[in-house]
Amino acid sequence: MSDSFSIDALSARMEKSVKSLQDELAGLRTGRASASMLDPIMVDAYGSPMPLNQLATVSVPEPRMLSVQVWDKSMAAAVDKAIRDSGLGLNPIAEGASIRVPLPELNEERRRELAKVASSYAEQARVAVRHIRRDGMDMLKKAEKDGEMSKDMMHSLSEKVQKATDNAIEEIDSLTAKKEAEIMQI
Repeated sequence: MSDSFSIDALSARMEKSVKSLQDELAGLRTGRASASMLDPIMVDAYGSPMPLNQLATVSVPEPRMLSVQVWDKSMAAAVDKAIRDSGLGLNPIAEGASIRVPLPELNEERRRELAKVASSYAEQARVAVRHIRRDGMDMLKKAEKDGEMSKDMMHSLSEKVQKATDNAIEEIDSLTAKKEAEIMQI
């Protein structure tokens, strides 16, 4: 059997995609401000996208307010733009190197927006899992073509890859449904 293929490695990569989704969904706080809300935001800084938390400190001075203290004042406008364009429906107020981010009241429309954001995060995770599945299947086909494994072995392993994919997608769907229910009931 090929050294390059490991069902455990593929499963671990799929679990990382699910874990990433969990982190993104945790950032979708519904009732209260949380510093982790801004974690998924990427800022165009110094010629490449960087996570917001590598450019600024995020704190929660009030239950419905976030405070973003940008370390490099020249990056304040880029951070402000990234927060506005994040799809979270936030309107930051820039004050020099400090940015205040008031959280809007959760009305029905806002809840639907947050549910859509959760769905888009889930779709990104599903796509990532499918890419991992495709990589695994490609490795199996190559190993079989190169004579490193039999057709039966390839078929058996491809079923395991599909089962791991199905489990990851099921977990993604479950997490998303739970988060959407939480968003809509608050």
